[in-house]
Amino acid sequence: MDQTQSTPDQPSSVPPSQPKRKMTSMIAFFSKVSWKFKFQKQESSKNVFFILAERARDPNAKKRHLAMRGLGTMACEAPDQVRKHKKIMLDLLVHGLYDPVSSEVIHESMKTLTIILGKIQGKGLGSFFVDITLQIRTLLDDENDSMRYLAFVLLGQLAAFAGWKWKKFFARQVKQTRDSLLIHLQDRNPQVATACKTTFRACSPYLKLRNENSFRTEEDQRNPKLSRQLSHYHPELLQFFYANKIL
Repeated sequence: MDQTQSTPDQPSSVPPSQPKRKMTSMIAFFSKVSWKFKFQKQESSKNVFFILAERARDPNAKKRHLAMRGLGTMACEAPDQVRKHKKIMLDLLVHGLYDPVSSEVIHESMKTLTIILGKIQGKGLGSFFVDITLQIRTLLDDENDSMRYLAFVLLGQLAAFAGWKWKKFFARQVKQTRDSLLIHLQDRNPQVATACKTTFRACSPYLKLRNENSFRTEEDQRNPKLSRQLSHYHPELLQFFYANKIL
């Protein structure tokens, strides 16, 4: 009986189009899996956010503290959730900033706020700008080094985000905060002193004394009290202010 036997040199009987179809099917499969994973991750982040939002107002201070920390982690790892739930998140953080019981909650709220403000670049702050500014001012002289440091960092951020709407309000707040700014240029903690110096520069436009219709000499227009204080605390800042006609 005549039988055909295959030899090693014989070409494969598999159609040439099959590997291509197999590859297309694999790509489609992995695309579907990737999309499903991304969707599940988004849903998971959404669920986590609302759990944290609920715990941020819990009567237990420890839970509030951990919730604020969780919001900070989420702000770093899931910025899309920050954009999506910006107003809710800001409301929670401002509420934490005014926590009547726990300094830990206040501290964690400040840390998370520095992250959030950096992410949103001050957009959509609205009246939260006022709430944050007023509370931050009270923390510039806090006995805790880390609280003072974060307060100066936040004040510097707010200086960049004041805009036309809150410009006059912020200028008044900065002028009322001037003594704290001067004192902490020589803060016992070097990090706080550096943060204060950076913030002083950021706030310097709000310390300008404008009197366009006055014919006083340049020396008379300078603020002698502030000049004396600056020359004592930080001579290079005094030169910076004179160079920029702030004093």
